[in-house]
Amino acid sequence: MPRISIHAFVEFPDTGAALQHAGADRRLAKANLNVQLGGINAAVEHYHGVVTPNLIIVETKLNGAAALDELDRLAEVCDPATKVIVVGRTNDVELYRELMRRGASEYLVAPLNPLHLIEVISGLYLEPGTSPIGRVVAFVGARGGAGSSALAHNVSWCIAEELHINTTIVDFDLAFGTTGLDFNDEPGQGVAEALSAPERLDDVLLDRLLLKRGEHLSLFTAPAALERDYDAAPDAYESVLDAVRQTMPCVVVDLPHAWTPWVKATLINADEIVLVATPDLASLRNAKSMIELLKLNRPNDAAPKLVLNQVNQPKRPEIPAKDFAETLGIDPACVIQFDPLLFGQAANNGQTLIELQPQSASALAVRRLAQAITGRAPQASQKANGSILSFLSKGKKRA
Repeated sequence: MPRISIHAFVEFPDTGAALQHAGADRRLAKANLNVQLGGINAAVEHYHGVVTPNLIIVETKLNGAAALDELDRLAEVCDPATKVIVVGRTNDVELYRELMRRGASEYLVAPLNPLHLIEVISGLYLEPGTSPIGRVVAFVGARGGAGSSALAHNVSWCIAEELHINTTIVDFDLAFGTTGLDFNDEPGQGVAEALSAPERLDDVLLDRLLLKRGEHLSLFTAPAALERDYDAAPDAYESVLDAVRQTMPCVVVDLPHAWTPWVKATLINADEIVLVATPDLASLRNAKSMIELLKLNRPNDAAPKLVLNQVNQPKRPEIPAKDFAETLGIDPACVIQFDPLLFGQAANNGQTLIELQPQSASALAVRRLAQAITGRAPQASQKANGSILSFLSKGKKRA
């Protein structure tokens, strides 16, 4: 959603609560929402001699002609550019048609669903002909060494090469990123250069900075150098992701194990989160803290997908997967066994697990995770050819 101002005048507490719930959603983070009681009468009194906001949401108790009379009074004090959503209690087709004829943007029947309300508001500000934006999938480790980067890279390759969805890996671990290493490519200044001047990141520059690896996979590599300080503004990370998702159906973000304002913001704003943990106490504590924070800040989103990695490591005491899941209240999306030979050989060769041993347990787990993230299976992907619309259909169903 763009930076808009929204004023709501409601008649019933449940409508106000639904609006407040929607206003707390990450999708409306840039919007300024103000909710107060009083319905259309309060709105009319408030806007006498006052400039109206981008969007007004008003609730009415009335039906038929009486409701239309109220809206006519509101129209007299509204600026022409202001959009109006009317909330009523009656599912009246004739009232809906007459409201639309008189210039209302939408008529909704209470009780309101926060996600549906967000969808309606966003639809009012969607530019005609605008292409759908891609989905951002953020991979983060519950602790250092959990293997989130390796999984991010392997899952991205699977999404691109086996599901045929155009995918870009964005490596935000600027100092120690391994995307270049894992794909046997030289690290570049791609991400660092984009973060230094995100306002310049158009399609032409983005195409120059990305490294192509196959037909469907692109790499936005980190410099992985320590000679310089990386002090990009927090908003720059969001701007870079916004630019990439304009051109790619799937954007996989490889986040460093750090807790900074921009890491927190990236996680909260991601469409999907994959939390990679190992079966130990530090991972359990950190994962629990992160999940609680994300649930608080993403009330209308699904919980992160939990991956338990490096399970059954010899001579290491472990927390059983069942106990780990019960403590977090989340069942693992997949459990990956400790396999240092396969992971080490793949990393040293610059190959993925599927390329090296396509039928290994770890490779099969990567496939399952890729399919869980995208909602797609290999059989259905053969005709898709990286279609952004087919990938986004999963996101629309969730909303």
